[in-house]
Amino acid sequence: MKKTRNRWFIALSAVGIHISIGSVYSWSVFSKPIMAKYGWSLSDVSLTFSIAIVFLGLSAAFLGRFVERRGPHVSGLVSTCFYACGLIGAGIALSIGSLPLLYLTYGVCGGIGLGTGYITPVSTLVKWFPDNRGMATGLAIMGFGFAALIASPIIAQLITAVGLTNTFFILGAVYASVMFLSASYIAPPPEGWKPAGYAGDNANGEKKKRKADLAQLTAREAIKTKRFYYLWLMLFINITCGIGIIAVASPMGQEIAGLTAASAATMVGIMGLFNGGGRIGWASLSDYIGRPLTYMLFFLIQMVAFYLLPRVSDALLFQAILFLILTCYGGGFASVPAFIGDIFGTKQLAAIHGLILTAWSAAGVAGPQLVAWLRESTQSYTGTLTIFVGFFAVAFIISLLMLLDIRRLRAQPKPSA
Repeated sequence: MKKTRNRWFIALSAVGIHISIGSVYSWSVFSKPIMAKYGWSLSDVSLTFSIAIVFLGLSAAFLGRFVERRGPHVSGLVSTCFYACGLIGAGIALSIGSLPLLYLTYGVCGGIGLGTGYITPVSTLVKWFPDNRGMATGLAIMGFGFAALIASPIIAQLITAVGLTNTFFILGAVYASVMFLSASYIAPPPEGWKPAGYAGDNANGEKKKRKADLAQLTAREAIKTKRFYYLWLMLFINITCGIGIIAVASPMGQEIAGLTAASAATMVGIMGLFNGGGRIGWASLSDYIGRPLTYMLFFLIQMVAFYLLPRVSDALLFQAILFLILTCYGGGFASVPAFIGDIFGTKQLAAIHGLILTAWSAAGVAGPQLVAWLRESTQSYTGTLTIFVGFFAVAFIISLLMLLDIRRLRAQPKPSA
């Protein structure tokens, strides 16, 4: 008989994949050196990152069924190939000074690796941690949030030491190694496996109890339900407003709270800690209070926080409110996989997760554009963020409808066998 793998090493493997692909959030470190060397504009260089995020969402949506069908080992290797080739290809593109090739390699190829890698460990972790599915998926997705904090200073030093093109080659080799090792270990649990002390959903006398999943649906069945679109809209609003605040955090802190440029830059760096910490913190809490209530708290907290933020002149209080917002932003990402498992089951969790993540692609494009347009239209951060308060009010109503729908379905009598 094969020895059952250690589920904590499975979780560590998931972190390995996510901490590698999460380095995409370090793209801004490359921007100025690329602009200085090749004379390309900021919008030209930034488009590379936007393309990568768009293809992250698209590949997650279209390859979700592939991940379910072939398993985390194969899909993890596919992610490794695409992401590593995207990085190495970016180095080749820069060596010949080709911007279109940079879009194709880092943007398209790397973006496919991002999307595939992002959803690869999720359904596997849910199956290994039926007792703490929020904590487990939050742990992996926390790696994605913390990746930029780790990668950014290393990338900056590499650019200085070995140059732009060699930096991409080195990163491609290092991340390929980490992702290959992680994908080689990650695997679903054996049929019928349960952790010690866990007897199953709603079992009597077990150490850890959890409500049974609401249903076991395929991706095709899930998109025919109201719950799918409720969850999509909730995630879209949370990401859109979160990206909006991240995009203007530094200038807003200087304008409203009187921060210096250096203090604002430090604040932006610390934001990454709360983004990552919120992922594991909120996701773990959701195991105890439930996913619907967790999202309702996200929106209530952010309604108050976004209202207060442009009206607070004290620097410390301003930053405290901003950091609280970032925990909700990160927590929204991390709680989604477990939420999907709760309401759609684990039958095709990766495929459904991929479809839900199209909200990320849409928000990644809409968020910064919406903030810029609102800022120009209202001529103030106060007006812009007050409109976002209205968005969160809508999201709260949607989350309430979601809760009522779940309760209605749970109250329905189960069909007899």
